[in-house]
Amino acid sequence: MSKLTIAVVVVSVALGAAARANKGSVWRFDGDADGASPAGFSFGRTGKGAAGHWVVRRVDKAPSGGYVLVQDDADKTAERFPVAVADDTTLADVALKVKCKAVSGKVDQACGVVLRYQDENNYLVARANALENNVRLYVVVTGKRKQLAGWDGKVTAGAWHELKVEAKGDRCLVSWDGQKVIDARDKTLLGAGKVGVWTKADSVTWFDDLTVEPR
Repeated sequence: MSKLTIAVVVVSVALGAAARANKGSVWRFDGDADGASPAGFSFGRTGKGAAGHWVVRRVDKAPSGGYVLVQDDADKTAERFPVAVADDTTLADVALKVKCKAVSGKVDQACGVVLRYQDENNYLVARANALENNVRLYVVVTGKRKQLAGWDGKVTAGAWHELKVEAKGDRCLVSWDGQKVIDARDKTLLGAGKVGVWTKADSVTWFDDLTVEPR
């Protein structure tokens, strides 16, 4: 094989990977084994306490199929934020949504989505909390959270909801069950990053139908 041919193959592979990394995707977790970590995801933990325990579980009445992604480690450390991110999607301007169900937690009952994720200490996160009955948008830089905006309203535990974030440039729109509840601007994190899901403290949370589209 000539050097030119090798170069063409390398460039083609690189372009193919880039295209896959920036297209829309849906994760329903129905192809993963019960009790296994989800394929194609990496895990982190912002703050203190135990790392999250992320596994796929078969459950009744899942939004699609019969399997969901579960964070089921109930470490009560207050400043503990487990994160699971998709390895093959890197976007800056993005529409990201997930179905989530807060199952239990005495410190928190939170479900969240992360975007523009650089690492476990730098990302944007929108989250809903069933104990506090609110939705918040934060930027996390060097492991420190800064609230950008918030909405107070009903967040029901033990029920499926949809959390959605649309980010384009410095503007973020957050929707809860189809209702736009936050419209905020911030220039802290504008670059491309991974997407995924997030919990806090002792929250045991189920996730399904994680969906991402470029904007």
